[in-house]
Amino acid sequence: MSDGTALAGPDGAPRCPWALSTEDYVAYHDEEWGRPVHGDDALYERLCLEAFQSGLSWITILRRREGFRAAFSGFRIADVAAFTEADKERLLADPGIIRNRAKIEATVANARVLAEWSPGDLDALIWSHVPDPATRQVPKTLADVPAVTPESTALAKALKKQGIRFVGPTTAYALMQACGLVDDHLETCVARGAQL
Repeated sequence: MSDGTALAGPDGAPRCPWALSTEDYVAYHDEEWGRPVHGDDALYERLCLEAFQSGLSWITILRRREGFRAAFSGFRIADVAAFTEADKERLLADPGIIRNRAKIEATVANARVLAEWSPGDLDALIWSHVPDPATRQVPKTLADVPAVTPESTALAKALKKQGIRFVGPTTAYALMQACGLVDDHLETCVARGAQL
């Protein structure tokens, strides 16, 4: 049983304990989580997937990510913004995604909002909420990793103010972790600082 500190992975290198439950997690942890993500469509995808994850395990979303990408036109904002009621019904019948009407509606509605923004606006808004690294302690155990921060609360508020749905402070912080705005890899984790 882990005390929340980094544990040896399949190759012997220490990793965040959450990353060791499946091979899918090891790859995601080592190659994606905490690495900087830029670009409006790429960030829109992460925002949508974090919303779909709400109330579920991330592995559920990770294993269906390709299904989500196929169902939502690669998360190209302009394409999803053009989805019709027939597209929404198609999505509700798609076994490759999480068939939650409220989350599907929010995904389409958010694309319609973002389609009105100038290129780079979503990227700029999200990345304007990067916390000052000097104010953050390097987490030694999972207990040191917050679920919500002042920055994630501010980001959620800013997104909601612009009409973005299904994003709260916890979802916003998960987005910040996943997209490299913060580095929450544990102090002794092999991936710590890899995004720099």
